[in-house]
Amino acid sequence: MASNLLAGIAKVSIDGVTRQLEGGAKYSPATVKREPLTGPDGFHGWKETPVPGSITMSLRDAGDMTVGDFNKLRNSTVVLELANGKIVTGRNMGTTEAQEVDTEDAKFEVKFEGPQVSEQTVSVS
Repeated sequence: MASNLLAGIAKVSIDGVTRQLEGGAKYSPATVKREPLTGPDGFHGWKETPVPGSITMSLRDAGDMTVGDFNKLRNSTVVLELANGKIVTGRNMGTTEAQEVDTEDAKFEVKFEGPQVSEQTVSVS
């Protein structure tokens, strides 16, 4: 019988090191941003602009890590393992925003962007 678990539990590793996922994670495997082009006479076509893939998450500031080191990451591999069995992998990723720790809950947001974010799906029997 196939599991119907679709969301909730997730794990993350960055450069092979498992990190504490404080909250949710988001990812975008998109490669282009598409915009309609119109004129006074109606629809003309599309404009496509390349965009990087991204993986964003909220991590726990564990005592064994230095948050400042995240700002230095430029060629990282980020792997999300999702509750539904899907594995999301970003290669050659770099952090694109400054990290700021909320000390009340020991959490911080980190966003990685890079040339490719891929999804490995699972077969449903």
